[in-house]
Formats: sequence, structure tokens, C-alpha cells
Amino acid sequence: MPDAHSSLEKKDQVARMFDDISFRYDFLNRFLSLGIDQAWRRKALQTLKNFHPASLLDVATGTGDIAIMAAKILKPKKIVGIDISNGMINIGKNKVAKKNLGSVIELQQGDSSNIKFSDDSFDAATVAFGVRNFQHLELGLKEIYRVLKPGGKIVILEFSKPQTPVIKQLYNFYMFRVSPFIGKLFSKNIDAYKYLDASIKKFPEGNYFLQIMNEAGFKNSSAKKLTFGICSLYTAEK
Repeated sequence: MPDAHSSLEKKDQVARMFDDISFRYDFLNRFLSLGIDQAWRRKALQTLKNFHPASLLDVATGTGDIAIMAAKILKPKKIVGIDISNGMINIGKNKVAKKNLGSVIELQQGDSSNIKFSDDSFDAATVAFGVRNFQHLELGLKEIYRVLKPGGKIVILEFSKPQTPVIKQLYNFYMFRVSPFIGKLFSKNIDAYKYLDASIKKFPEGNYFLQIMNEAGFKNSSAKKLTFGICSLYTAEK
């Protein structure tokens, strides 16, 4: 929970938090990750390139980074991005318009626990650094499973915790000390970046997450560590 003392549900807290930092979100992503986050996104989308999806759902789309990149790499006919934060969606819409991708990409407010599309609607789905923000992780995965067509594929990027001792120490110091300080400096919201560290520590990564995906109905699930284990790439099929 972003704020354990708040009476709001997690999804409402997350929406408010991202609304608050949306104006600095893209800048801080690039700055805090030294631009590596974009390489992770490209690697995730490359796993779908040979699949040639005509329709793609991007859940927790944020400001539309994956959706915009997918339009270039995968060239689907239609991409729909959903996110619970209107602030993030509005910035994403501006980015889409500037790149003249409005005929391909549609961004809209949406909740992973109740995706407003019919069964078997999309060829593929992506989630980049958003599943740990789901209020109901299992339900969110089941909803994505529901709207995927039979044989459809899901690709998920999520932060994970490195295990190599030296990298682990550096990572913990960076996430606990440096990231919140920089977040406060540029976005004026230190709590959002404290939540980032706390939510990563609580997330059921690796084989635990694969088990949850399998229980949601997915098959042929796999996990791959990226950049010393700082990020994990999960793939599966319906």
C-alpha cells in the first residue's frame, strides 16, 4: 500500500500517487534507470515480434511508453492501453498525438480488476512495471487471460531483487536512499519512491509469480532475469 494509514483502497491510492507524479514520471524513469528501462521494454516487445499480433492490450500503460514502442516494433493494427491514473493517460495521449499514432493507439482509463473488453479480444498483452500495483494480482491476471484470444501471449516486465551480494548491496542503497531523494527533488513526492522500493520487496517474483500466472490459467510460462536481476521478463500463453 502506498499509504498504510489511508482509508482508500490500494488502486485509489496508486491512482492518486501516479496522478501526482505524472508530470515528472518519464523524466524520472529515464534518470533513475540511466535509460536502461527503455532497453528492457524493447527486449520485452522483441519476444512478440515473430508472433505478429494484430491487436495488443497494454495494461498499466502509464504514459504509453510500451504502446508507442510497440507501434514501431510490432506494427499491430490496434493497440489499447489502460491505466487507472488519468494524469498518466493524459500525458500519454499527448505523446501519441505528437507521434501521429492516434489511428493505432487508444489510451483510456481502466482497472486491471475489471477490464472493459469482451472475452478473446486481443492477440497479445503487455504489462510493464505495473503488476505489483494491481490491487488484486490474481484477479488482474485472470482478467488479462480472459480478454486474450486462445493462443494469445502475455509479456510482463517487473522489477526484481538482485541476489549477487555486491550488486544487492548497491541496489538496496540506491533504492532505499538515492531513489527517494531524487524522487522528492524532482517530483516533490518522496512517498511515491519509498513505495517503489517497498512494493518491489513485497512482490512475489520468479517462480512464485510463475505459479500465480499458472493458477490464473496461463501455460508455457517462463521467467528471465535482466541486468543483474534488477528486472525480470515473464512470458506465457493462453
